[in-house]
Amino acid sequence: MLIAILSGFIFAVLPVFTGPLLKGKLSVLSALLPVGLFAYFCSFIPDIAAGGTVYESFAWVPSMGVDLNFHLDGLALIFALMISGIGSLVFIYTSNYLKGDPYIDRFYAYLSMFMAAMLGLVLSDNLVAIFVFWELTSITSYFLIGYKNEDRESRRAAMIALAVTGIGGMFLFAGVLLMGAVAETYSFQEILSSGVVFQEHALYPIILFFVFGGAFTKSAQFPFHFWLPGAMRAPTPVSTYLHSATMVKAGIYILLRFTPALGNHAYWSDTLLLVGGITMVYTAYQALFRTDLKSVLAYSTIAALGILTFLIGLGTEAAILAALVFILVHALYKATLFLVAGIIDHQTGTRDITKLRGLGKLMIPVAVASALAALSNSGIPPTFGFIGKELIYESTMEMDSLSILLTVAAIVTNVFLIYAGFVAGIRPFLGKLPPALGKVQMPSPLLWVPALILGMGCLFFGLFPGFIESTLAQPALASLGFGSFNFHLKLWHGFNTVFILSLVTMGVGLLLYFSLKPSHKLEALIARLEPISPKSLSTLGGKGFRKFSLSWTRLFQSGFLRYYVIIIMGFLVVVTGYNTLTETKLVIPDNAFDDITIYEVITLVIMVVSIGFAVFSSSRLAAVAALGVLGYAICLVFVFYSAPDLAMTQFSIDTLTVILFVLVLYRLPKYLKLSDMRSRIRDIILALIFGALITTLALEVLSEPKYRETSEYYAENAYMLAKGKNVVNVILVDFRGIDTMVEITVLVIAAIGVFGLLKLRLKKSEVN
Repeated sequence: MLIAILSGFIFAVLPVFTGPLLKGKLSVLSALLPVGLFAYFCSFIPDIAAGGTVYESFAWVPSMGVDLNFHLDGLALIFALMISGIGSLVFIYTSNYLKGDPYIDRFYAYLSMFMAAMLGLVLSDNLVAIFVFWELTSITSYFLIGYKNEDRESRRAAMIALAVTGIGGMFLFAGVLLMGAVAETYSFQEILSSGVVFQEHALYPIILFFVFGGAFTKSAQFPFHFWLPGAMRAPTPVSTYLHSATMVKAGIYILLRFTPALGNHAYWSDTLLLVGGITMVYTAYQALFRTDLKSVLAYSTIAALGILTFLIGLGTEAAILAALVFILVHALYKATLFLVAGIIDHQTGTRDITKLRGLGKLMIPVAVASALAALSNSGIPPTFGFIGKELIYESTMEMDSLSILLTVAAIVTNVFLIYAGFVAGIRPFLGKLPPALGKVQMPSPLLWVPALILGMGCLFFGLFPGFIESTLAQPALASLGFGSFNFHLKLWHGFNTVFILSLVTMGVGLLLYFSLKPSHKLEALIARLEPISPKSLSTLGGKGFRKFSLSWTRLFQSGFLRYYVIIIMGFLVVVTGYNTLTETKLVIPDNAFDDITIYEVITLVIMVVSIGFAVFSSSRLAAVAALGVLGYAICLVFVFYSAPDLAMTQFSIDTLTVILFVLVLYRLPKYLKLSDMRSRIRDIILALIFGALITTLALEVLSEPKYRETSEYYAENAYMLAKGKNVVNVILVDFRGIDTMVEITVLVIAAIGVFGLLKLRLKKSEVN
């Protein structure tokens, strides 16, 4: 499985060497990667259906309990097949949709990286690895959504999507770290087998808060849903792949995966029911007012994600089964509708529903695929969507409390989704063809064949749901702890209450479709509420935060070095001063000064005099010279205490520093007093307090008991491991070799910068 995941990242590098091939007719060959991955995961279906699982482990950071553990079970298999299967069709579709695009090779690289990140997410068993792949999906989706980087709105949509999902990623990271701390392991399988009960832990509400923050932002739950309609600025292959089967389903996957560990609690179920219920009703209603094909599909996608969250919140066996089936139902029909929307836009140059009619006469295969997807979206038999809708109603009807309210919410949502499905999937192909579209031609098979395959899937799995029942649904339920639940997926369940509800939903939905026509007036009407929408409120909050950041930056980043030093020293005094005064246990022995020699006293006097001369001197060169004297005095202190290496290092550094100071000061204007008496008094007081604080801390450290384990380790191993007798040198060169190399690199870069500034000669116009 590791190779399967890495293959996507490896493929992303190939365009650097094979770019011209991917830009021509051979671009369709890029689909060989996802097709191969789809075949690879299909090979596991018999074993998974028989109740088996596949587990692989690779050491990564074992000292921290972070390894690359991959676990393929029923739930992971569903997502892996969707990622690779729909990915295969999207790769084929892209070869013609972006034909002639000069950066199509770059697009394939982004798409393959995203596919690999999604596979890593759903296959990972380690919580930290899940977070890493989670963030990789956010980053790669940013590049995909903002692929048209010359378009300002595309860049803005990509940035909003990255900001929302990125913040959610930080929430998820905090959640998985807390889960790992409570369970004392980051392996999810070990967490389940350890018997830890998160619901009884004091951190459970906080863990839920962070996990929900990650899942809700990624899966566009209210009020974080606004990023997804904006992401429709991306090319249609991106919308198809990210918003039907992969990225937006990542949050749903996390909720399902964590259900055995975090579910079965009122906090879990009530939150998911509330958020999912609001999301599905609100966004399905919003779809009624849209006139752009992809906008209608975007809001109906969010509504479907709300339904999935709603079902996970119900938490019963029937509800989880309904969620698993609806994941597949939605992936099939929504991917089809997105592909069809892209075909319409590609062939006609518009996505405006009010201008699209009669295209079925020109694009029969596209119309067939779109009709099948729209029927499945509407839950009309004999499509797969009908089975999914009945499972939803069965799960809401079996709830003892609030069953009527929950069922009504599901019915209202499905009524709105029927309208959206018919508007996006049926309306553009019926009626009289407008003269403006008379020259529209039949698209390439590379465009309509993928859509037709997915559309036929909506019909095939509706007629033969048994293929899903034993191979995917039952193993996925077992992986979530519902293996004992007996069910049978079939198209006809008899004339019962659920069937009557389905008929009512279809009737009301069709009535709404025939009575409400898409119009720009309705869209303008709903636009009046835009100032109080979550998007506008979040944008307003972002602007306020930016203003605060600018004010904060101007206050603390004034551009004057002296203020930076004052802020740093003042902060340290405030943070450590009180604790130092109250907790210091420093006791100076009576004979502490008996061993002081006359040489040390003279050296100390020289240091004090040089400090005073440097502070009060009116000459820069004299002050630099005084600092040099101070440095050499410190060298003598090192010599007195048997540290010749440090003395030589200090001597070299001070000599170099004095030379650099002299070279720099030579270029500066005449010395001027730029501070008044009040500023000097402030600086003196702060310097004295800070110096006293550092002195106290140093003496406190020296008075503490000495632990020599570290020094003994270096003394014992310096010669054995590094073949050096000078322990200090061995530490710097061998044990801390990389650290020392980085420090040297930083000094070299700084020296080059200083040299460049010394050689800089600006013209008068540039100075002004």
